[in-house]
Amino acid sequence: IIAAQSIGEPGTQLTMRTFHTGGVASSADITQGLPRVTELVEARRPKGVCQVADFKGQVTVKEDVSEEYGEKKTMVTVHLSGVEEKDYKIPFGAKLLVKNGDNVEAGAPFYVGSIDPQDILRTRGVSGVQELLIREIQSAYRVNGVHISDKHIEIIVRQMLRKVRISSPNGTDLLLNELVDINTLEEANEKALENGEMPATAVRVLLGISKAALATDSFLSAASFQETARVLTDAAIKSKTDHLIGLKENVIIGKLIPAGTGMKMYSNVKIENVSENARKVVESKEIEVDYDAEDVVEGSENGTADVTAE
Repeated sequence: IIAAQSIGEPGTQLTMRTFHTGGVASSADITQGLPRVTELVEARRPKGVCQVADFKGQVTVKEDVSEEYGEKKTMVTVHLSGVEEKDYKIPFGAKLLVKNGDNVEAGAPFYVGSIDPQDILRTRGVSGVQELLIREIQSAYRVNGVHISDKHIEIIVRQMLRKVRISSPNGTDLLLNELVDINTLEEANEKALENGEMPATAVRVLLGISKAALATDSFLSAASFQETARVLTDAAIKSKTDHLIGLKENVIIGKLIPAGTGMKMYSNVKIENVSENARKVVESKEIEVDYDAEDVVEGSENGTADVTAE
């Protein structure tokens, strides 16, 4: 909640400011400001997306002059050689970021433009796309003079990457192409290994924050966000059970949230009268207690009594 507020509230400042694009013809196609933040957190393919290197290699720039409608145009092809070879057609008018002989890493852009996070997840993996999202979101805010702590963005990015798609179930109860939480996959694999079975394999999936919220195991939490009728109908058809593990679903039905004193470890605490032993513990710790209050909480893990003080 704090992370969402820390990103959302400064977003109003982005809507009240304009960003001047000049100097580069193609820069007008690059989304900036709040639309760019929305584009990133929803994991949408950006407008004016640029191509990135699929693997590490050396660049060879080849220019082919062709005549169209009586005008000569130069088509640039980037030839990448490394583990394998691949050609990339560069759009006309794009400002190249590489030159002949350059060595590039996987995921490096060839020209000015917006980078698609899905391309970075494919080429650089989870850590690479995490770094990209944090850097791009921060850039969109900082160019407008807004400063946000990285930890708030990291929480949002972690939620976007918490799902995996099963590519091979093997000896688990999971289904092929099923979208599950990464913790569910780890638990299923541990169970499979204990039974002498092969663990499942999966591919990490980058979901937009809206899809990630709807992909939760709790149908109450998903229904409170978007598409209420569809979520509840789907839950009824599949006879789903909500185990009330998260915060939102407990708030909806009026139960204590599983945080602080609402956690199970505090649910069986007994309340008894103040004893002489409790008085000695309080006096030894120099805690001020109103002894008119006859309630004390006993049964902490270390065997000592915890006294409620007023």
